[in-house]
Amino acid sequence: MTSSVLQKPLEETSPISAEALSCPHQYNERLRAQGSVYKCPQSGIYFVTDFETVRKIARDHETFSNKFGQAMRPMNASQVDEEIAAIQAEGYPPVDTMLTEDPPVHRRYRGLVNQAFTARRVATLEGNIERICNDLIDKMLARGECDFVLEFAEPLPLTVIAEQLGVSLDDYELFKTWSDAFVAQLSGMASREEALEAARMIVQFQQYFAERLAERKENPQDDIISDIVHAQLEDELPLDTPEMLSILQQLLVAGNETTTSAIAEGVLLMIQHPDQFAKLKANPDLVENLVEEVLRLSTPTANMWRVVTKDTEIDDTPIPAGSMVMLRFSSANRDNVTYPDPHTFDVERENAGTQIAFGYGVHMCVGASLARKEMNVAFRCLLNRIESFELACDEDELNYPPNVLLRGLSSLPLRIH
Repeated sequence: MTSSVLQKPLEETSPISAEALSCPHQYNERLRAQGSVYKCPQSGIYFVTDFETVRKIARDHETFSNKFGQAMRPMNASQVDEEIAAIQAEGYPPVDTMLTEDPPVHRRYRGLVNQAFTARRVATLEGNIERICNDLIDKMLARGECDFVLEFAEPLPLTVIAEQLGVSLDDYELFKTWSDAFVAQLSGMASREEALEAARMIVQFQQYFAERLAERKENPQDDIISDIVHAQLEDELPLDTPEMLSILQQLLVAGNETTTSAIAEGVLLMIQHPDQFAKLKANPDLVENLVEEVLRLSTPTANMWRVVTKDTEIDDTPIPAGSMVMLRFSSANRDNVTYPDPHTFDVERENAGTQIAFGYGVHMCVGASLARKEMNVAFRCLLNRIESFELACDEDELNYPPNVLLRGLSSLPLRIH
């Protein structure tokens, strides 16, 4: 990486600049070298970068709250974009549910959604995931080349989550468009025109799924939408429509974007490290550990916000109440104290399974078991059927669009045999 953020003094750069987000690993090393906590003089945000401190904070939801949703919204009328607000008024109001809530409220939403991701339910999906993988591989092999992101890494998890939600695959392109809109909203990098288009697409998503929710209320099926519509815990009232839409939005994005990024990065790592690819071809039993090592190195949810609820300190750094803290999961997963030779792709790494790509503590990703299942099946199918991959572009042409929270390849042109 020859980015200018590595040439300038740290205090003249921002950890959430486009350059630092697109290619963060060497930059994160600079942050870790100066301590576990770094206060950015430009933004006042506190960045936490080492493995143990990130885990410590992720466990302490009372001091470091996940209720950052409100902090991301306009604080007063002067900050409101009236055109975006007018578009949003056609849909449903935003509510804080799983990602942006804390216990005990978070526990209610999490309990409802956990019912849709039980180990038993995920285990039953393996045959269907394998069928989808092989269908996609057939199409790629028939041509001998592909954009692996567009033709495999995206459609696999998006098809699985659409089927589990219980919506028609005829609307696949809509699901991808809506997922992209949510990602644009999360990115912190969208232009005003992109923000306007994202707002329109999110309202379209809400209207579509509000209809599906109403249908399942009258005619329940064996799918996640029906589970959410009819689920009740501890004699509580069922969820209202804005709450259900918030949960479905998170499931749609978390159910495909992060898995897409991890699968694509895994294939790129195998191309870049033919010795590791050879080990996997010779011993498919390494795939389970491969998944953990890919998650460690890719960390698709690279960063996550926390809001400090009371004056505190981390490793002698005082942090006042109301401060914004960013947990750098991608940095923690490459902490050389926890992972010797942290940038090396090692499919036999003994502690790969300790990675925290799915987060840590009460907010660990609810769909982690489904993502692992999809990755395991995908890599087994690919290793079984494909003799070799090679890049169909120069490596420096590969692009990671900057996003404050998520990180993944936009495309991966391949020739396959």
